[in-house]
Amino acid sequence: MSSNELEAIIKEALDNFYQRRLSKLASLKLKETLRKKNPYLFRAIGVLKADEIVECILQAYMSSSDETIFGDAFFEPIAKHVSGGTVSPTEGVDIAIETEKIYKAISVKSGPNIFNSSQAKRMDDEFRTLRSRVSKLHKQFDAVLAHSYGYIGTSNTTQYIYRRCAGQEFWQEITGDPDFYLQLCHLMGNYPSAHRLMYEEEKAKAVNRFTLEFLNDFSTPDGGIDWDAFLRFNSGSDREPKNKVPRKKSTQ
Repeated sequence: MSSNELEAIIKEALDNFYQRRLSKLASLKLKETLRKKNPYLFRAIGVLKADEIVECILQAYMSSSDETIFGDAFFEPIAKHVSGGTVSPTEGVDIAIETEKIYKAISVKSGPNIFNSSQAKRMDDEFRTLRSRVSKLHKQFDAVLAHSYGYIGTSNTTQYIYRRCAGQEFWQEITGDPDFYLQLCHLMGNYPSAHRLMYEEEKAKAVNRFTLEFLNDFSTPDGGIDWDAFLRFNSGSDREPKNKVPRKKSTQ
């Protein structure tokens, strides 16, 4: 594959990544998210401004989803393109590569620190399901849990039927190029910068929109944060915002 071909694939993947980021941002519902946050923590760290709470919520929300989105929109499709493999017939396994003697099944993930024990067991079950389906081919079954970045080192075997590889090792295995993992970054060029301008504009709109919504429901008449209203909404038995109820004036 030429650099131009790879660059085109990378740009397409980045387009998909940012489109999905914008969709994720647009789907955020402030009140649904506020119900899952810790108002005591915001109070304890001395938050004074509504937009600070909104910024924290957006940052946490997008950070938690970006890793998953990037893996699905960027790493996985690129790995399929450059490996020459086909789509696996089993859910949870992404790529199938067949040679005369080997059936290689690859599940593409992002970093190496994503699995707990139950997820690792589920991954093993998915590989075993695929192995049963292709057993009639009478080929060696090579199951690979691949991490698109990071480093595992020599301890890449597990108690399960799959082996693990990560970063340079993974990309070299499917492309034959020891520097491919570097190319993935180099060939992005300045393309992300144009996307980021649009994303930051939409994020700013979201911050303004959610700040207004927060102040409408959880602010005092003098513009402070109404922690009682926030706590009632988040943790009380009556969980509707009370900002529309007139407050008693101070006698001081």
